[in-house]
Amino acid sequence: MKKKKVIEAIGISKSFHDPITVKVLSNVNFAIHAGEFVSIVGKSGCGKSTLLYILSTMDTSYEGELLLDGVSMKNKKDMELARVRNEKIGFVFQFHYLLNEFNNLQNVMLPGLKLGKLTTQEVENNAYEKLKILGIEKEAKKYPNQLSGGQKQRVAIARALINEPLIIMGDEPTGNLDKKNSDVVFHIFKELAEEYQQSLLIVTHDMDFAANTQRTITMEDGKIIGSGLPQNEGR
Repeated sequence: MKKKKVIEAIGISKSFHDPITVKVLSNVNFAIHAGEFVSIVGKSGCGKSTLLYILSTMDTSYEGELLLDGVSMKNKKDMELARVRNEKIGFVFQFHYLLNEFNNLQNVMLPGLKLGKLTTQEVENNAYEKLKILGIEKEAKKYPNQLSGGQKQRVAIARALINEPLIIMGDEPTGNLDKKNSDVVFHIFKELAEEYQQSLLIVTHDMDFAANTQRTITMEDGKIIGSGLPQNEGR
């Protein structure tokens, strides 16, 4: 049975005009299916972060079509897009962006409270469950500044999962971590895809990380030059 497409880019192009016109993305086409763990690689300046910004609905000035859960994101108001981001997309960045004035459990709860679909108690229960999946439930009542870098990133992943997103998007999520913690984050992502059918799209410079994802999209000069299967299996 063919898995559903969670996100699809159709002919996406983008130019910057400052002061001359520079094309940064050119006719980008690909789709990600439910439970797929995909990486995007390419040299700095190839357009991968710009593409992620468009796919995450933060940048709306592009040509082409972006479908999220089969729905076009074109001509949607900012408020609608903000809700789509909170409900359908989980974000994990190079820096964890946890708020030090809240404990780790409260940090994970924030997007769930913002969405407003569940009671505070339900969001708290869900947040605790997410921390448990990531093996850091014992740190729930501690504060971010009491955690190691790897633990902070796990809290950030739990926060990204709180609203049961269609897709998790990561921008260099292991870029600030040593090899050991990078491997931990990789295996968390792999488990999320395989056991929980979570779709993941991760921009990375770490070729070892990328080689072990289910599929690697390679970009060069604003174009996709390869989107085949990875070379290696296992990590």
